[in-house]
Amino acid sequence: MREPVAERNLDGYGAPPIPWKQVLEGLDDGFSQVPGSGGPGRYTCWLTTVCPDGRPHVMPLGALWWKGAFHFTTGPGTRKGRNLAHDPRCAVTVALKEFDLVVEGRAERVTAEDRLQGIAEAYAAQGWEPSVRDGALYAEYSAPSAGPPPWYVYEVVPDKVFALGTAAPYGATRWNF
Repeated sequence: MREPVAERNLDGYGAPPIPWKQVLEGLDDGFSQVPGSGGPGRYTCWLTTVCPDGRPHVMPLGALWWKGAFHFTTGPGTRKGRNLAHDPRCAVTVALKEFDLVVEGRAERVTAEDRLQGIAEAYAAQGWEPSVRDGALYAEYSAPSAGPPPWYVYEVVPDKVFALGTAAPYGATRWNF
């Protein structure tokens, strides 16, 4: 992930800013989506995209933190896939151990074979074993809402990141990129 160019403490109760390094460490620690691995029961990432008429569209998804960025897959015919083709602006959210995180930015499709292979290997380490073919991922199954393969891979390039502390000293911080 790129380094922030600005930081703002949003906490109204005197808590210090959440250190950016702490956010990266929390993400690097991982957030498995295997049942029983997080809370409640597992970590769930949510993706918000923009419909052509301006309405938000929110869906849970199997996002992956890989090499400093959020990555996710979707079929080109899904609502989120069609929304991203129309407007790449999006947000990914996840509740981690020490803070809730919101990443606002743009989804850029990943097509480089070596990066796709690395992402496929990272997913395989979590129990889903896709293969790489024709600039996309393929597997016997995916999430019910992902549509049939191929599944395009997207990287979220952040514009803003918000962290809201859920453990002492709590706090709320925004970073601009």
